[in-house]
Amino acid sequence: MALRPFLLLALLWVLPGPVPAQDRFFDSGGVRIRYVDRGAGPPVVLVHGFTGTVERSWIGTGVLPELARDHRVLAFDLRGHGRSDKPHDPRAYDELALDVIRLMDHAGVARAHLVGYSLGGIIAARLLVTHPERFASALLGGAAYRRARSDSADEATEAAAREIESGVYRALIVSTAPTDEPPPGEDAIRARSREIAASADVRAHAALMRARRALLVSDAEIAAVRVPVLAVVGSADPALPRVQAMAKRWPGVRVEVVPGAAHPTVHERGLPRHPAFVEAIRRQVGASLQR
Repeated sequence: MALRPFLLLALLWVLPGPVPAQDRFFDSGGVRIRYVDRGAGPPVVLVHGFTGTVERSWIGTGVLPELARDHRVLAFDLRGHGRSDKPHDPRAYDELALDVIRLMDHAGVARAHLVGYSLGGIIAARLLVTHPERFASALLGGAAYRRARSDSADEATEAAAREIESGVYRALIVSTAPTDEPPPGEDAIRARSREIAASADVRAHAALMRARRALLVSDAEIAAVRVPVLAVVGSADPALPRVQAMAKRWPGVRVEVVPGAAHPTVHERGLPRHPAFVEAIRRQVGASLQR
């Protein structure tokens, strides 16, 4: 006997499956930030990377649903991304890291475990310097802290920002391409850029690019961090040498390399899609709870 439409809808409602993100918003210094709040237990805050969103970075990869089984998970769209506000003034992104603290304040979370991926990892490192008392542990995925930049680096950043304004994400695509594959050609760069730009505000992304100095951390500042920190990176991630070099300057950080994992979240071998990534988060949280 065929199911009546209303009965079929009822079954779809109760049967297990992917749960769509529930939009919530809070004000962060005049910028409207969209976030989700799932699960119960020790709180974990997830911070995605450049061009990411809650859906692409955390739900589509399975990280958020898995952690929400036994943790309270807070995740948000960075300003300039997803359903959060998208300022075009680079100065608005000087408070990029503060959005994490304001989210925790808004959600009534005094102390949490922090997980940042790519740009999110850079943000996490900055927060460990500015607000260490707010975090029980941290995990940096595919990222090292951002050190002082030279004039030539600033010039390269400005060139990348201008390309982004034209809809081309060349610097991002080339710098995160798997190291065990041929480098992307011009056609691949253009095609991937169109995919990113189709759901993005390129002027907001360019503004964020120009504000990167706001996340700088000195070697002395990072060496003074006492929060337990784990860095996880794929063996095919171009960030691997930077993460390994970071470990030599930062005695307190532990490093785990996941064989075969790549950097881009959208890549089939992207680190957040690898079971080892969630396992590492669980170990890090568990270890800090036992201290």
